[in-house]
Amino acid sequence: MNPTLIDQLKQLGIELGVNGLPYRFPVHPNLVHLSLGLFIIGIIFDFLGTFFKLDHPIFKFLVIPTTRENLYDVAWYNVLASTVISFFTVLFGFFEILLANPATNVKSSWGLEAGPTMLLHGIGGVLLLIMMAAMTVWRGFQRYSWRKNNIHQAKWSYLLIGVFIMGYMFIHGTLGAQLGAEFGIHSTAANLIQQGQNPNQILN
Repeated sequence: MNPTLIDQLKQLGIELGVNGLPYRFPVHPNLVHLSLGLFIIGIIFDFLGTFFKLDHPIFKFLVIPTTRENLYDVAWYNVLASTVISFFTVLFGFFEILLANPATNVKSSWGLEAGPTMLLHGIGGVLLLIMMAAMTVWRGFQRYSWRKNNIHQAKWSYLLIGVFIMGYMFIHGTLGAQLGAEFGIHSTAANLIQQGQNPNQILN
């Protein structure tokens, strides 16, 4: 936990609650689901657009009229939204990790202590944001310039790198899950709810 940051918050009249944060529940873990989910949906829909003839019977069964262009639209806007949200995901992640007070006598299932886990997760998050932003720019050039008139809007190299990034997300997300589940970072309110207690009453 960063004592300087805590002092600065107190000078502003902001008190830390049961989670060790100036708000009741962590924001970063909630934004993470949007960041990862939207990106994964974007890559999946680019695959659906590429294999349009194979997925068409599925949508026909669901009585959903669709075209290849519609699938590529969904892919593009999901990837774009994912990158925009990820800037806030990383921002809140660093803010909340500065206020973290992890267990010091615990090692994760990967054999790492809290410090190295937080460091890897922080650096990994920045790298992931850079990769997602680069993919969004690449996808934008394919959509609006390079492959604008091509029936297949997304290049195979783009799709394969997208799959690689999804694998990276799994490793990165596991580190984040370990911080909450194994080191107890900012999970106090969730633990109280599981125990049948009201974190609002604890705060007050």
